[in-house]
Amino acid sequence: MTTSDHPAGDSSGQSALDALLATLDLEPLENNLFRGARGIEGWQRVFGGQVLGQALVAAARTVDPERPVHSLHGYFLLAGDPSRPIIYDVERIRDGGSFTTRRVKAIQHGRPIFSMSSSFHKAEEGFEHQATMPVDVPLPEALPNPKDAIAEHLDALPEAMRSYWSRERPIDMRVADLSRYLVREKKTPVQNIWIKAAGKLPDDPIVHQAVLAYASDFTLLDTALIAHGKLLFDADVQLASLDHGIWFHRPFRADEWLLYVQDSPNGFGARGFCRGSIYTRDGILIASVVQEGLMRQRASAFVPR
Repeated sequence: MTTSDHPAGDSSGQSALDALLATLDLEPLENNLFRGARGIEGWQRVFGGQVLGQALVAAARTVDPERPVHSLHGYFLLAGDPSRPIIYDVERIRDGGSFTTRRVKAIQHGRPIFSMSSSFHKAEEGFEHQATMPVDVPLPEALPNPKDAIAEHLDALPEAMRSYWSRERPIDMRVADLSRYLVREKKTPVQNIWIKAAGKLPDDPIVHQAVLAYASDFTLLDTALIAHGKLLFDADVQLASLDHGIWFHRPFRADEWLLYVQDSPNGFGARGFCRGSIYTRDGILIASVVQEGLMRQRASAFVPR
């Protein structure tokens, strides 16, 4: 699972993307059993998007390539240890005439840290309709790189957030409204973010789906904090993904700009619920995402591990 030939003078974003693709390229151990490389984020726990992407690749490697994935739903059970590889155990639930179902269990230290069910469907013709993409979002070329735009304001951000924005990442992002990172106001919990891989991807559709699964976990749950004027790395906030669902509607390329439209219609009982719709720049709806996560307010002295 590698990118195509690189142009001269690779960016560090391309290098980060190469590292991500290597992480998604699982090692087969036995029938239905795979090993995923340890985390590459440098965080104290494995990034949830990495586990989503690796689990999807594990499931897809037991399915006929003529049947692309159309949905997945995963539950995050325990924090992953980034210093250790992850074992993915795929259970072949059903191989039907039109649909294939798989269940994947991610294991570390002898315990499941994540479980996922996924469904694959052979291509069929049928009725078509979709929701309309927002028309008032600036194009990605008109938006600054967040790393550059926020650089002059780094002193106003929590230390962990400064590190987050300074790190080179495999996913390029253009945030339509950066003000929430700089002004602590309670706002309507919506945000629009353009995303794409930081370099060229191979043509394998499962690679694009796995990369999108990885990217879909970056900012979605954080949308719930907009309603409270909070940021992901605030010392008085504990935020953790509980589950994550994706429906893949249409073919796409994750190395072309995609608009991730996000909102959070509900927060209650120390949980935040968020939704996302992902469009091509031409307005084609290619995926829908939902996520619920733990959203606790803690004493300001609390520092997330």
